[in-house]
Amino acid sequence: MVSSPAPDRARRRALIVERDGDTCVWCGRAFGRLVRPTTEHVVPRVKGGPSWLENEVLACGRCNGERGHQAPVAWLEECGRRGWEPDRTRLGRVLGDLERAIGERGGQRRARTYLARELRRLRRLG
Repeated sequence: MVSSPAPDRARRRALIVERDGDTCVWCGRAFGRLVRPTTEHVVPRVKGGPSWLENEVLACGRCNGERGHQAPVAWLEECGRRGWEPDRTRLGRVLGDLERAIGERGGQRRARTYLARELRRLRRLG
């Protein structure tokens, strides 16, 4: 089985917009001339998160920069405290998709524990 090369950055961004829409997952702002989209890893790379589409969302530059390596559910809660409109449903779907992808592809040992904790925290939010 020959695997195809990973899509380049522009193609990845287009695939994520197609999947999720053209708003920031954290603050809900629509992307445009003044709000630029950035690709962000939901499970940070430093926590073992893979560079797979299932682990990527689009976030505005402000949210991506301010979040840093903060846990996704903690940042989701912070966004709500700031009066923004984070997309909890989208975050839950992306985390679930990543969990399934890791189950199918294997590996990602460090990310598994982190991901399981974040899914539990998200479920507790109701």
